Amino acid sequence: MKNLLRYIIARTLLTIPMVFILLTIVFVVVRVMPGDPVSSMLGGHAPEKVIEQKKEELGLNKPLIVQYGNYLWQICRLDLGNSMIFKQRVTDAIRDKLPATIELTFFGMLITLLVGVPLGAYAADKRRSTQDYTIRLYGIVIYCIPVYWLGLMLQMIFGIWLDIFPVAGRTGARVFVAAFDRTGLYILDTILAKDFDSLKDVLIHLVLPSVTLGLTLSGIFIRLTRANMLDVLKSDYILAAEARGVRHHRVVYKHAMMNAFVPILTMMGLQVALLMAGAVLTETTFSWPGMGRLLLERIYLRDYPTIQGVIVIFALIVAAVSLVVDIIYAMVDPRVRY
Repeated sequence: MKNLLRYIIARTLLTIPMVFILLTIVFVVVRVMPGDPVSSMLGGHAPEKVIEQKKEELGLNKPLIVQYGNYLWQICRLDLGNSMIFKQRVTDAIRDKLPATIELTFFGMLITLLVGVPLGAYAADKRRSTQDYTIRLYGIVIYCIPVYWLGLMLQMIFGIWLDIFPVAGRTGARVFVAAFDRTGLYILDTILAKDFDSLKDVLIHLVLPSVTLGLTLSGIFIRLTRANMLDVLKSDYILAAEARGVRHHRVVYKHAMMNAFVPILTMMGLQVALLMAGAVLTETTFSWPGMGRLLLERIYLRDYPTIQGVIVIFALIVAAVSLVVDIIYAMVDPRVRY
């Protein structure tokens, strides 16, 4: 128990400089973006005096080191500033959009695991067979397909040709969101409100975006699961279990698969970053009102504070998930603590 506690404290302390580096990268990247945000906001024909006055008002005329210090101080106070375009607090904009992205990312990861892990285990069990080669080929192809193209194909097939699922939005026009919008997580809110008709509508709208996001990353987990399963299946305890007459299906899909799943936990934390990046394109493709779409809209408008705030939240989420996954890994595998 002491070793676990010591590991958690050490891992938490290591997260602090990582977050600091991420915040610094965000600040630098936003500042080197092409274009002048103030000129973009005021229009191309605004007088120079007005532009300079606006820069002074927003603090953009100060030296970079001063802007950087103010930026870090604001984040420490949980203040991400105000939008340059809409005069809205950035935290309010993020609070409105973040639940949609969390919902999409969670179900995207769920589909990734439900598809990638079982297929990887099956491919390892049937190694060097037609099924194995087919699954491995699928893993390579699906990972190479651009997420927006896959989304468009699913929209065309299941939304237009077959008319099974809606192709855009988070809810239908007949759903009165305000009646159940408590946490912003519509699935949870509809369950709490016992509004099962709205729950069905929300789930139907979630299918195509989450499948698009989940399938794109399933190829990584297929290859990772297969590689780990092949190592585990060569272990002595697997051979001993089969020698005692334990059913092959039970040995592979219970004992071997559970042990092969431990390294996958680490990969889950790393894939959150890719899920967030994929969410930007997925949300744009499906008109999903989340953080990715907000980020893209504000990049076009050169809205520094909102761009900065969204990326900071993404970075903090990735850091937090990585920390949690490492702690779970240490709890599952005691060897990591030493």
